[in-house]
Amino acid sequence: MNPIRRRRLLWVAALVVAASLAASLVAMALQRNVAYLYTPSEVLRGEAGEQARFRLGGMVAAGSFERTPGSLEARFKVTDGDALMPVTYTGILPDLFREKQAVIATGRMENGRFVAEEVLAKHDETYMPKEVADKMGVAHTKHDVDAAKAAPAMQQ
Repeated sequence: MNPIRRRRLLWVAALVVAASLAASLVAMALQRNVAYLYTPSEVLRGEAGEQARFRLGGMVAAGSFERTPGSLEARFKVTDGDALMPVTYTGILPDLFREKQAVIATGRMENGRFVAEEVLAKHDETYMPKEVADKMGVAHTKHDVDAAKAAPAMQQ
């Protein structure tokens, strides 16, 4: 083989190896930062994984909110109509955080409780995140609930 062709072949091979390595590193970085949305029922069925970071979406259950006096620790339960998931959050909750309102919390499971790192509440009384609305709609269908009366926000 001609020395010039050999050198070109080595450069092309090195370029392919470098591109493969870069693509692998980008894919690993993106996968580590992806947080999937699950409902309490899906989490209790084990679909979210034990140590994985994910988003928990649903409604804050009525009568479930508690705040530890003198601290920023809050405890509440998130429901999708089928199951309740206890949540612990340390920090300042959004102004629109209330019971019977849509919420998405990002965090992980620890000892059977969801420990949230971030809590997002809906921004007005008619908004519900599309992913949560879709999954709540499935729960309403399963339980034969009239979605128009149960959650007017899902009609968007």
